[in-house]
Amino acid sequence: MANYRGGRINEEVKKVVSSLIQYEIKDPRLSAMVSVTDVNVTKDLRYAKIFVSIFTNNEEEKAATLDALKSASGFVRRELGHRINLRYTPEIIFEEDKSISRGMYIDSLIEKTKEK
Repeated sequence: MANYRGGRINEEVKKVVSSLIQYEIKDPRLSAMVSVTDVNVTKDLRYAKIFVSIFTNNEEEKAATLDALKSASGFVRRELGHRINLRYTPEIIFEEDKSISRGMYIDSLIEKTKEK
């Protein structure tokens, strides 16, 4: 039962944060396309680790986008508190999800191996 509740909270936080990033954070550093790939809220609801995928080939733009998200974490936390009724509003921690780029890199290695 508790595990199901945690999954629901993670999904709800993911939905709200995705919407905030897409429509409400007005930071010029957010130029790349950003997708929330996963959310892990701790059982005590104190922290929410939000994994984002940043779609750009420019490393400087990627770093600037992540900085913009981190500086908006207070705004995101406040909005989360207004939109989701939880005992505690978790502290927001943004992290880059590198699984997509890692998967593409492994894919390219497999293709190179096939060609040989």
